[in-house]
Amino acid sequence: MNPELFINAQAKLALKELYGAEVEERLIQTQATRKEFEGDITLVTFPLLKTSHKGPEQTAEEIGRWLKERCPEVESFNVVKGFLNIKFSLGYWSNIFRSISAAEDFGTLPPTGKRVMIEFSSPNTNKPLHLGHIRNNLLGWSVSKLLEANGHEVIRVNLVNDRGIHICKSMLAWLRWGNGETPQSSGIKGDHLVGKYYVLFSNELKKETKAIAAERGISEDEAERLSPILKEAQAMLVKWESGDKEIRELWAKMNGWVYEGFDKTYERMGISFHRTYYESNTYLSGKSLVNAGLERGIFERQEDGSVWCNLEPDGLDRKLLLRGDGTSVYMTQDLGTAEQRYNEYKFDELIYVVGDEQNYHFKVLKLILKKLGFDWSDAIYHLSYGMVELPEGKMKSREGTVVDADDLIEKMYQTAKETSLELGKLGGIPEQEQERLFEMIGLGALKYFILKVDPKKTMLFDPKESIDFNGNTGPFIQYTHARIKSILRKAKESGVIAGEESLSVPENFSELLPKEVEIIKLLNSYPVRIKEAGDAHSPALVANFIYDLAKEFNQYYQSVSILKESDSQRLLFRLAMLKEIAFVLRKGMLILGIELPERM
Repeated sequence: MNPELFINAQAKLALKELYGAEVEERLIQTQATRKEFEGDITLVTFPLLKTSHKGPEQTAEEIGRWLKERCPEVESFNVVKGFLNIKFSLGYWSNIFRSISAAEDFGTLPPTGKRVMIEFSSPNTNKPLHLGHIRNNLLGWSVSKLLEANGHEVIRVNLVNDRGIHICKSMLAWLRWGNGETPQSSGIKGDHLVGKYYVLFSNELKKETKAIAAERGISEDEAERLSPILKEAQAMLVKWESGDKEIRELWAKMNGWVYEGFDKTYERMGISFHRTYYESNTYLSGKSLVNAGLERGIFERQEDGSVWCNLEPDGLDRKLLLRGDGTSVYMTQDLGTAEQRYNEYKFDELIYVVGDEQNYHFKVLKLILKKLGFDWSDAIYHLSYGMVELPEGKMKSREGTVVDADDLIEKMYQTAKETSLELGKLGGIPEQEQERLFEMIGLGALKYFILKVDPKKTMLFDPKESIDFNGNTGPFIQYTHARIKSILRKAKESGVIAGEESLSVPENFSELLPKEVEIIKLLNSYPVRIKEAGDAHSPALVANFIYDLAKEFNQYYQSVSILKESDSQRLLFRLAMLKEIAFVLRKGMLILGIELPERM
């Protein structure tokens, strides 16, 4: 039951009875009462003055009296300059909690019939996943779960950028300096091995570029274009697109190493997809779209053979769609992939989870699809997010200074292990279960630290700070959940309850403490927060709600006796409330992809 909706409905009846007028829904404005005033819900009377033909304070007084007399749920009211602050009775909040407790799947919104496709990860096959990919994957996964909680059908897809100049650079470097090295012969994970050769290529390119620039007295940008090793990689790409057998076989072999490596990283992060697309399978349909647009006069071919779309009349730039040698660019394959996806799934929304440096790219993608006559282009939404930085600064793939996802996840595991053992939090837990806990805590810390930040913000990731068992962190919420489960286990062991499943709210119990009312209010707002977070595509709203709930519980736990409570009705109510707090903590954290332990 939503308290604001309840007051809205009752206020509408009050206005009709008091002033003889039907009032538009938009004029009845309610909000949570500010903390400095007594009350739960505040009705703003200023939009209602044309109906009452009275001053704001008198209008508020009359509506307040009407509510107090007609609604047993309203305990009292007060008026502050035309703001009607309404306080609900303890019985009302007790009934609210009873409905929460009785709900079969509290917090999951009803089906909407809307189909949403969400693309995330989208790695290149020339290097392992890194810290930036971690934010992308965690954000994509969490938003997909958030949209499912909002009642939408969600299809998670990955687009692997498995062709192009980047993979040719790694392939060429392996041919030159690899001596047949494989993941099996070297013991190096496949994606890391291919990444090693990408860095080798980049270092060699840098050397050649500097030498040419010095020799000819030109800029390094000009010199790079003249570099023999770059020209060789570009020639390899042309061969790949023409279907050269040897190049294709080498490409398939090295990409196979990378996919195997990616799968292990995804598995450890708890990420999976319903469908994976490969650029090598979609770029040709993109080229077909470009050629069709060329025939219709939407695009234009230049003297060098390249194909462009002129978006200057639309306030944008000219966009390259095919190079002069006939090879495609990212935009080409994005056009083909988008069309293929719509034909296959008829989505109502297509979300791309891509960093904010690609904002312009997605404006162009939508506009070109629109020019090609695809009205569903309006369904495209770019979920843009800021970069992740480390205390030591930005990362650079070409220089090999990125933080690999695998290395970071392992570091989180080790930090969780060290911190837990130092704090002595795992006494009595078997060693095998401890290892599982270290993984859960480490990944929980990583995921929560990244997801609690608004996606649009650039963020600084500090592994040590994220593992803290106090404050707004994953381990704090995990420990809170374990503490609640410990209390419920003790209640069962002492015979107070038969088990969690048997817990229910005692009939007619309404002797609530102020802190219990605050917790019930917070629990009751969970579905609203899920809706707000889904509309905003922001897991941060869920993360910070969950933290508020964990914090409220801990304050309550410090001030109130639970298992030592002598009143059996009050004891059962408190245990039932703890059960619901644990349920919402677990449900909310699963949206973030985080598991909560039963004990710590």
